[in-house]
Amino acid sequence: MQGTRRATMAVPFAVAMTAVAVPVVTHPLPPLTDYVNNLAAAYVIGAIGADADLQRYYAIEWRIVPNLMMDLVVPALHRFMSIYLAGQVFVVLALGLILSGTFALSRALLGRWSVAPAAAAVILYNEVLLVGVMNYVFGVGLALWALAGWVALRARPWPWRIAVSTLFVVALFVCHLFAVGLYGLGVLALETHRLWATRTRPLAPRLVDFVGSGVPFLAAALLMLASPTLELAGEVRWEVRGKFEGLQLVVTVYDYAIGALVAAGFALALAWSMRRGVLRLHPMGWMLLIIGGAIYLAMPRVLFATHLADQRLPVALAFMLIACLDIDLRERPLRRGLAVLFAGLLAVRLAEVQIGWNELGRQSETFRRSVLELTRGARVLTVFADRDAYGAGRVSDFNLVHAASLAIIERAALVSSAFVVPGKHVLQVRAPYRRFVNRDDRVPPSADWLRPAAGSKDETDRFYWSQWHLHYDYVYVLFADPGRANPDAAHLTLVREGPGFQLYRVILKR
Repeated sequence: MQGTRRATMAVPFAVAMTAVAVPVVTHPLPPLTDYVNNLAAAYVIGAIGADADLQRYYAIEWRIVPNLMMDLVVPALHRFMSIYLAGQVFVVLALGLILSGTFALSRALLGRWSVAPAAAAVILYNEVLLVGVMNYVFGVGLALWALAGWVALRARPWPWRIAVSTLFVVALFVCHLFAVGLYGLGVLALETHRLWATRTRPLAPRLVDFVGSGVPFLAAALLMLASPTLELAGEVRWEVRGKFEGLQLVVTVYDYAIGALVAAGFALALAWSMRRGVLRLHPMGWMLLIIGGAIYLAMPRVLFATHLADQRLPVALAFMLIACLDIDLRERPLRRGLAVLFAGLLAVRLAEVQIGWNELGRQSETFRRSVLELTRGARVLTVFADRDAYGAGRVSDFNLVHAASLAIIERAALVSSAFVVPGKHVLQVRAPYRRFVNRDDRVPPSADWLRPAAGSKDETDRFYWSQWHLHYDYVYVLFADPGRANPDAAHLTLVREGPGFQLYRVILKR
């Protein structure tokens, strides 16, 4: 019977996962903000040994940094396929890990398989994913599996649980530091509930057991002490603004009306199930709401030089909470009604993503063709024509922010906006060129700064773009409408322009 039930659950998972994979499979370069920069780093890791231009500019400095999973997996896949296909496989794996992890955690908590976790497919595409923090996204899925393992091993002798959990903590650290925190939050919710549920037993052994649950996380502490990322701990910034927005990120992608529809659909399903008296939330879910909510309110916006630190949490909690839902679907009208509701929501969400990515895909392809105009081994400066447009956070522009990193893949170029921040990335720039790249992970300069920065030395001399006309071969101006005036006609000539960008060649060097 159990085998039959497992096979039955495989059907909704397979259907949902196949549908979710379509946008990724049909777009060789998913339009996710940080994705192309991470893909470029993975490409360098795999190709630097056979490329003299990459060797001139870049070096791989393997360090214990909590941001490595894509750097490990994609280069290995690249041995057998193109870098773009390897990236697509990684994205699909990350999404599959989250959906399957939701099923696995539900099974561990409820003691039986449930079709309810299939609802998680509706929010697999969200604004956190659009930011392209793929190591964290992969880590969310792995954390769900780790929690399922913790629950499954809870009744076993403690050495097994501690050993397996420690391995998960190490793997999660490789993904992302926040993924470790997410797993820790889940374990804290589980063990807090257990501590309360066994309150009639002697307190001392219960407290020892509770505190002992934190032993596996000592591995993360030791890894952090050995990591250069610890040097970034001083950059912390808390903001109350955006806490509500972080909740919106769970259900929104491109169209806020569709996001509202998705939120209303979930609310309707919960209200309908509650009214029928067939819905129960596992006690872990209540603890997640209490503890997770408190942590979310307390979390800073910037932590360890990582932006949107707090706003990443709600979507991860949403997957955990879905796993905690226990819905009795024996009533055929309810079962069919919920199936139709979530199938409709998933269809609308995937249509939204597919249509949006089709449009952005054309923009990405136009940008890629402009990259082919570059001389191999060139040096490229990235600037923004309109900082206000970037600051507005228009998701339709997300794929432009790091698009210039395609030049690393296609032309082995030095790109000023590449991810080479010490303590965060293993991709580094060799000493002769370090002063020409953004090693602080800050917003690129505005185009109107080009003219003064090319003149006599002034206060801009301390920036990496100072005297740019002497150090770069090309300039990409992003968030620029076609036909925008040349920002420095004395030093630049237009090569190509397209939706949202202009490519200039530097024509004067002294």
